[in-house]
Amino acid sequence: MALIEIIKYEGDNSTFVWKHPIEDFNAGSQLIVYESQEALFFMNGQALDLFPPGRHTLETQNLPLLRKHFNRATGDKSPFQCSIYFINKTEQMAVKWGTDSHVEFIEPTYNFPIKIGASGEMSLRAEDSRKLLVKVVGTEKTINQQMLMQKFRGFLLTHVKTYLANLIQEYKINIFSIDEYLTEISKALHAKLAPDFMDYGIALERFFLTTILKPEEDRTYQRFKDLHFRQYADITEAELRRKVGIIDQKTQAERMVIEAQSIAQKRMLEGYTYKDERSFDVAERVASNEAVGQVSSLGIGLGMITGVSGSIGEKVGGIMQGALGDAMDAKTHSNQMGQEFVCSNCGKPAPANAKFCSECGGKVVDRSKNEIVCQTCGENTPQGKFCSACGAPLVNTCPNCNAEINAKSKFCPECGHKLEGNNNE
Repeated sequence: MALIEIIKYEGDNSTFVWKHPIEDFNAGSQLIVYESQEALFFMNGQALDLFPPGRHTLETQNLPLLRKHFNRATGDKSPFQCSIYFINKTEQMAVKWGTDSHVEFIEPTYNFPIKIGASGEMSLRAEDSRKLLVKVVGTEKTINQQMLMQKFRGFLLTHVKTYLANLIQEYKINIFSIDEYLTEISKALHAKLAPDFMDYGIALERFFLTTILKPEEDRTYQRFKDLHFRQYADITEAELRRKVGIIDQKTQAERMVIEAQSIAQKRMLEGYTYKDERSFDVAERVASNEAVGQVSSLGIGLGMITGVSGSIGEKVGGIMQGALGDAMDAKTHSNQMGQEFVCSNCGKPAPANAKFCSECGGKVVDRSKNEIVCQTCGENTPQGKFCSACGAPLVNTCPNCNAEINAKSKFCPECGHKLEGNNNE
């Protein structure tokens, strides 16, 4: 029989359950249970008393469930034929998990079959020590993280794959954007798996889905991946072009405003307005027009230039008025020049430099030289009373009233006296 006085935990933090190696100890032995631990007293394969954190003396009065099994005939000095299990109730973090095979389902967005893998981490804590020992530990001397996950692997992976496929279908999660939903999927899986763990006395404190393994080498997956990318890339590109076009339009509009402001400032410094400038343009076009000599064209140009304001308008208007006057004088002179040459016999106009009339054959007189044709000798002579060539009188007088009369007149224009010797043409 071994004698022991102090019984305490000697495992590490990754251990869930640890059995003390000594199974026989005397009454009065000291049991030390650390914080975040519990100690379960076993006798004859039965879980009897549960000790919380603290220092405990193993005596029958402190073991209420043991009293009926204890032999008082020994005077309470007999050794206990029993064992003690320490349960670590700290939260075991970073416990890794992962699917051993692919999760198969129909992708809800594009409706093609796909296989994915999943992995992550979780945090576990021993919640019900008695249930954990009875259902999981059994006769094992220790249970650590690796051993516990090996025991839970079957139901864990089966449930994870089923729940994950159902969640993706239920919420219609696109496989190409599934990483955006890892937090939501993790929370949903935690809620579904927690009761399964609790059946074994384990609290599933946290559950994280950290990685989705996608079939990057699968041709079908790549084809739909390219389609998905082009869909959003084309929309993004179109939106970018639209925004660039708007920016270009705004830039062009701002450039036009700046140019207009610069031109307006230039006009203001030079002392004219936009209206004046348009009038200058009209004047320039009129001046370059081949029909500038026509009175109608000059009238239109002058009318439009009257809108020019200030001294500039007065100067431009004066120039145009002068040009119009010169044009009118030239036209009048041209008309007069066309009528200087007339027939001395019938008085009809004759072409310039003609010597005889094309109508009656009479001699043409150039009136611009103040000459007439002498009726006696037929020579050109300055207008007067007598011909400079033959001395014949150029002006006839009425024998009745002595008024000057035309040599061809039949009656006196003053007294109406019939003139003798005048013949008809």
